[in-house]
Amino acid sequence: MLLNTLLLALRSIRRNLMRSFLTILGIVIGVSAVITMVTLGNGATLAIQNQISGLGTNLLQVRPGQRMGPGGGTGAPAFKDTDADMIAQQIGGILAVAPEARAAATAVVGGRNWTTSVIGSTNAWLETGNWTVRTGRVFTDAELRAGAAVCLIGETVRRELFGTADAVGGQLRVKAFSCEVVGVLASKGQGAFGNDQDDTVLVPLRTLQRRVTGNTRVNTLLVSMKDGSDPERVKASLTQLLRELRKLSDSDEDNFNVLDTKQLADTLSGTTKVLTTLLGAVAAVSLLVGGIGIMNIMLVSVTERTREIGLRLAIGALEREVLLQFLIEAVVLAALGGLIGILLATGASLALSGLMGVPYLFNPGVNLLSFVFSAGIGVVFGYFPARRAARMDPIDALRHE
Repeated sequence: MLLNTLLLALRSIRRNLMRSFLTILGIVIGVSAVITMVTLGNGATLAIQNQISGLGTNLLQVRPGQRMGPGGGTGAPAFKDTDADMIAQQIGGILAVAPEARAAATAVVGGRNWTTSVIGSTNAWLETGNWTVRTGRVFTDAELRAGAAVCLIGETVRRELFGTADAVGGQLRVKAFSCEVVGVLASKGQGAFGNDQDDTVLVPLRTLQRRVTGNTRVNTLLVSMKDGSDPERVKASLTQLLRELRKLSDSDEDNFNVLDTKQLADTLSGTTKVLTTLLGAVAAVSLLVGGIGIMNIMLVSVTERTREIGLRLAIGALEREVLLQFLIEAVVLAALGGLIGILLATGASLALSGLMGVPYLFNPGVNLLSFVFSAGIGVVFGYFPARRAARMDPIDALRHE
């Protein structure tokens, strides 16, 4: 009986293909929108996590001022390069500490020039930021102590200034001094805030201070923690030590701030997940609209087939058989719409992931849930028309014009 009922439902759908397609269009749009939004949201979350992890593993960024952002460091004294040595010596659980100073400058090679970010630091900067040297070498201790005219460059700077030529051993001029390129950094791509991480020139800290900025300011301390370290304990110890080094009394507020990149990643990921859920919920409204469309068309179908229903009831069909026929028809329509929606969502997700530059993450749970939900909509919104058909009086149905 179930097989015959299914065949009857499919035959009825096939008789009105265009109307059936328009009926399930709301389900198709709803399912594809929900899956696409969730897939892109999950991909964006993963991209954010990967970009922030690219800043460094278990990384703490310490900057002058009571808060991050523009104006946050106004009036706060800068750090000293010796602060990094004190942190490395006195705090346990530390993997590496790097002082960092930055300046924007134009780098020139031959007839080419490129405005970039010049960073002054030590070899520990590479370790805190998960950087690797693709070709060449790192700085020697003698070069760091003397503030030698040597530099490491990022992939973007290499491409813009050296093209296809070998950059290692070449001369690069920054402002009034020339430095020898001793290494090229492996590419890391876009950063968490949309910046190009490869657009950088790294020089010894003393080289930057003497030849570029003309002062001994250290803007940032990068503190990389060992795996398994307690971040809260390390942050507490770091805060206490910096208060002592900066001679702050118990009544003084901290004139520096400590940013945990893991907490930043968790915050941004949480925000992205909330937005993904919100967009998915908004898209799911179209599923309800599609369900109302199915119920509307099924009611029209019941009215059109009143004489057929009366004939079936008159020759002995049971109410539950008529109910099942129309209910299966509604479920098949909704399930077919869900299946088409999944196929469309897969194609849309692949295309949009490539355009947005986020990874494509296939989520079988979301796809299965969307399909089951669409079929459930067919049950919910198809039951009332089916019940109406099953409860018809055979005599009245046969008299229907």
